[in-house]
Amino acid sequence: MRLVGEGRSRTEVGGLLGVTRETVGRWVKAHRVGGDRALDARRRGRRGGHTKLTEAQQQKIASLVAGKNPDQLKLPGFLWTRALVRELIFQRFEVDVGEDTVGRYLRAWGMSPQKPMRRAYEQSDEAVRRWLEIDYPEIVKRARRERAEILWADESGLRSDHSAGRTWAPVGQTPVTRGTGKRFKANMIAAISNTGTLRFRVFDEKFTGPVFLDFLKRLVRDNKGRKIMLVLDGHPAHRARIVRDWAAANPTLIELHFLPGYSPELNPAECLNQDVKTNALGKRRPVNVTQLKAEVRSFLRSCQRRPAKVARYFHERHVAYAAA
Repeated sequence: MRLVGEGRSRTEVGGLLGVTRETVGRWVKAHRVGGDRALDARRRGRRGGHTKLTEAQQQKIASLVAGKNPDQLKLPGFLWTRALVRELIFQRFEVDVGEDTVGRYLRAWGMSPQKPMRRAYEQSDEAVRRWLEIDYPEIVKRARRERAEILWADESGLRSDHSAGRTWAPVGQTPVTRGTGKRFKANMIAAISNTGTLRFRVFDEKFTGPVFLDFLKRLVRDNKGRKIMLVLDGHPAHRARIVRDWAAANPTLIELHFLPGYSPELNPAECLNQDVKTNALGKRRPVNVTQLKAEVRSFLRSCQRRPAKVARYFHERHVAYAAA
């Protein structure tokens, strides 16, 4: 108003302030009616509490996004995007909102973009529920009563060309990492407990019943008479007759307990496998299988010296039910 009062034109004032002539005109008119208070800065955008969706509508959409995949609601795709949530809102309530508004809704509902876990169609929800609510709690009770140790076992393939993570590079120029053109692999099997125990074996041969039985015998020997309750998946080697017969002949030393089918996310040992692939393989470039096995063994031995690190695998959300 001071600039206008000095006799400057609205066009000149607009140029100095970076606004249009019309905006300056609106300011002058508002000042004439309401004085300086009429020009106080106000919060821009929609006023708090004023949204296109009612509270009940928001709760409905939030529950659908949290509990269903888009394809289950006859929408194209398997992952929720802002565009699909926008389409869902229009499908249910014929309310059209922008994608930016959808993003604000999602954040207000306590949601964030995340990488989903893969889950097989064949997985039985009832079997998972029974495991979490009945079977595993019973294993825990028996282990305490018999002073047994609960271990979780899993095997994993180790590949020389495994790559994990991302690297910075100029836009449009895909970065290249150097490594040997030869491909080689090995295997590992490990067992962990929620108190930080870690036992493992890294080997060349195919994972078979006899290889698994050798690992079990090592576990029993290292446990010095204390009974082991071993939780594992239904891999054919785990169910091999040679394994079942030996376990049945040594019931005071070991029991095998099988997870529900197609449920790797329930096994904390999968977290160890991912750690190995990310930090023992993904950050190094072995030139032969001997070096690959040496680096994996070195990483696993370092984990053995840090039982608190091993115990933290059980703090992941999907396996927290097995934490100490």
